[in-house]
Parts: sequence; structure tokens; C-alpha cells
Amino acid sequence: MPGFDIHQHLWPEPFTALLAERASVPYVRAEDERRSLVLAGEPESRIDRRAQDPDERAEQLASAGLHRALLAISSPLGIETLPRAEATPLLEAWNAAALALGVPFGVWGAVALDEPDGADVDALLDRGAAGISLPAGALASAQGLRHAAPLLAVLERRDAPLLLHPGPAPARAAGAAPEPAWWPALTTYVAELQAAWLAFAQWGRPAHPALRVVFAALAGGAPLHVERIGARGGPASAVHDPLVFYDTSSYGPRALEAAIRVVGLDALVHGSDAPVLALQQAPGHALGPGVRAALTLTNPARLLHGDAASGTRRPARPATVAA
Repeated sequence: MPGFDIHQHLWPEPFTALLAERASVPYVRAEDERRSLVLAGEPESRIDRRAQDPDERAEQLASAGLHRALLAISSPLGIETLPRAEATPLLEAWNAAALALGVPFGVWGAVALDEPDGADVDALLDRGAAGISLPAGALASAQGLRHAAPLLAVLERRDAPLLLHPGPAPARAAGAAPEPAWWPALTTYVAELQAAWLAFAQWGRPAHPALRVVFAALAGGAPLHVERIGARGGPASAVHDPLVFYDTSSYGPRALEAAIRVVGLDALVHGSDAPVLALQQAPGHALGPGVRAALTLTNPARLLHGDAASGTRRPARPATVAA
């Protein structure tokens, strides 16, 4: 059975080459055939060049029983939050190379958050982007959502979705001891996603009632805290928002079963985070063919196409504060 992977990454050569020309983070350190990524707040990591080969990735996708992968820029780099003059050439290099790949790849367009301009979103959607990705850390407050409002308004008007991905990574204090490579993914990333989910529930949804949003990595598990959210007077009813989706990247059957009990099967979509994580069968595979079909076919269609996929639009419930 074919299906979608709505969350993958790719480092096109023109984009990597521009990063290698930079002298400050984020940049790529090139030594002979080895290339390493240098970021603020994260350990230096090697770029596996074979994993960036589009033909190799297309074969892996087919081997996993999928027919389409949506590529996103890696938001922990912090490129979207660079000064616009720095961000623009990097973003254009990534967008142009990713959009040129064609089938089986689709693209979450990447835009600058410095002086955000809705025309950037319009242009990328016109060029074929499925939607836009933004760093969760930049939308994790009322102020952040207001700042990004010109971008979100265009997505809402164009009936296109938003992917919220971990990032940007904060700078580590000078002289701090290095952390293990897994540390940011289990601390900073999770906190950014949880804060962005709460911020969107409280301020984003009332401002953008028709916007479809997908959070990477089950929104850091934010919906699973629904009882605590309600007990503290937060927007617990947001777990019922029919226009919010959660990708499954890095989680397996136990977490999915818990998420299904809270937000329902209709809210989950398959995302692998490849090549950061190995591209494997959709996790719903272990929960039966019905769950797999929902995660890879039915739900991604509603995320990406809304009315066109379902024939009806279920209005989002207002993010009221739970008693």
C-alpha cells in the first residue's frame, strides 16, 4: 500500500556549499571529503553525503512501501531567524534545489522570519510547495505568533498547511560543558514543540481559525498533558482541534496508542525525520493495516488538501480555557 511520509530532510549541494562559505554559525566545516555541521547549542555532527542522494532516498522510500516524501529544511540550523540579508540566499538555495527534485518528493517551503513577508509564502506556494515549515521556538509565544501572522494569514487564505518543526536551537553559554549528541532532541526540541502547541492553542487558533497545522514529533507529547493542562486552567480543549495534526517521527506503537486515546487516530500522520532517523515502515504498521492507512494516506490527504480530500471542512473548536 503506497502512502506519504510528511517529514524528511535533505541537504542539496548548492545549499551545503553556501553553508560551507559561512564563517559563523550555522556553517558547514569541509575537510577533504568529510563535511560537518556546526550549530549554536548542539554538538558538531557529520553530514552523511550518501544519505543526501535523492535517488538513494527515493529507493528507500519505495522499500518502505511509500510513494511520496515531503522535505523540510532543518530548522535547528536557525536559518529562518537569521537577518534577512543572510537568510535569503540560503533559503532560496534550499527551496530551489528541493522544488527541482520533483516526484517522489514534495516540499515544505522555508521563509525568513526577519521582517516576515506574506509574499514569500505566496511565491513558494505558486512554485509548488505543499505548505510552509517554521521553527517551533519562533512561534512559542503570543509575540511570536503575532510576528509570524503575515505568513500564517497567507497559508490560511491559500488553504495550505503549516509544519511546526523544532528550532531554532539556543546558543550554549560560553564555557559550558558539551552535552551528549542526543541532549537537544530530548530537551530543547521537546520544550519548543510543547510551548508552540500551547501558544497556538491559546492565541494562534483564535487568530487563524481555518489554518491546518501539523506538529513534528507528536508536538513533544503536549496533548498527553491534557489533564495537567486542564487542572492548571490551560486550553485543554485544544486536543479536539480537528485542524491540528501530529507527525509520528521518533515515536512507536506505545506512544501512538497513547496519542490516539487523547487526540484520536484522525489527527496522526506518518513522518520519519529521515535521514536523521532511519527510514523504516510507518509505525502504524505494527498497529494494523487500518492504522497504517490512516497515518500514510487518509490523514495526510486531509492535512495537505483539506476540503478537497474530505469533501467537508470540520470547523476547529475554539481554544477555550478549560475549567
